[in-house]
Amino acid sequence: MKSLKIVVTGGAGFIGSHFIRYLLKTEPECEILNIDKLTYAGNLKNLSDISSDRRYHFVQEDICHQKTMENLVKGWDVLVNFAAETHVDRSLIDRESFLRTDVWGVFSLLEATRSSGIKKFLQISTDEVYGFIRKGSVSEDGLLSPTNPYAATKAAADLLALSYFRTCRIPVCIIRSTNNFGSFQHPEKMIPLFITNALEGKELPLYGDGHQVREWLFVEDNCRAIGIILKKGKPGHIYHVSPQVGYRNLTVARKIIRMLGKEESLIKKVKDRPGHDRRYSLACEKIKKLGWQPQWKFEKALAETVDWYRRNVSWWKSIKNGSFRHYYQQQYQGR
Repeated sequence: MKSLKIVVTGGAGFIGSHFIRYLLKTEPECEILNIDKLTYAGNLKNLSDISSDRRYHFVQEDICHQKTMENLVKGWDVLVNFAAETHVDRSLIDRESFLRTDVWGVFSLLEATRSSGIKKFLQISTDEVYGFIRKGSVSEDGLLSPTNPYAATKAAADLLALSYFRTCRIPVCIIRSTNNFGSFQHPEKMIPLFITNALEGKELPLYGDGHQVREWLFVEDNCRAIGIILKKGKPGHIYHVSPQVGYRNLTVARKIIRMLGKEESLIKKVKDRPGHDRRYSLACEKIKKLGWQPQWKFEKALAETVDWYRRNVSWWKSIKNGSFRHYYQQQYQGR
């Protein structure tokens, strides 16, 4: 990957910022352009340790501005798109934002790629496009059956990107991973919400009976997978990334409680959200054939994550006490 010039959209978010840091660590000759609109979920503090790196450049811009994107990505080699609205609960309230960013934004980037000669386009997607997996694990050619606006917009973006591969020969790869977790994750998501609430002595709002099953993927393992697909992935292909070990949400909540030495009575079951999928599970033979295996066991990665939030109180408190406060109170504390 010598001297490869990589555009990362949504690089100030959770996974995007980790991927930028991963590239700078593993590819010393690369150059990175981070394009981020800096919505509530984008935070330049996530990248404060590398902001002065000469290989790193940042531009604040909306990916939906197609002409601007065409100018920005011209002359670059690879585009990795993390930019998206991602929180399911928000998609039930503000559907238009999800359609705009997750569908129109991807269209804008595909058009910019078509006109600029980008050599590879990686579209970061999600396991949620398949909906509820009752048994077994779904393969990359599984039926798409999204059950909420977020998942539906991601599925639409995936299909749009694949159509550009077939009709315009845009070198697209789709990457669908399971639920990521780790440091710098916004406290609207389940694991950081539960950790930070427990640290504050507040209740952990658990949807329904808490028996929803997720295959939790440590963000560092996901970044390695994306790096491998960047190098070895075949255009037109979909790749799954998962540790293939599932845990009930209630089990995860209890693990967090024990790690922090709190009482289990902090776990409060609340009304389930509409269309809440009971289980996701991905088959990962394709990415394993490229040489990827998860390196982190869930318990160790969760302990690392808990410790990070315990040591970085000012980071997450500034979010909870800022623009997130009203939404957080309305969404959870009022139930």
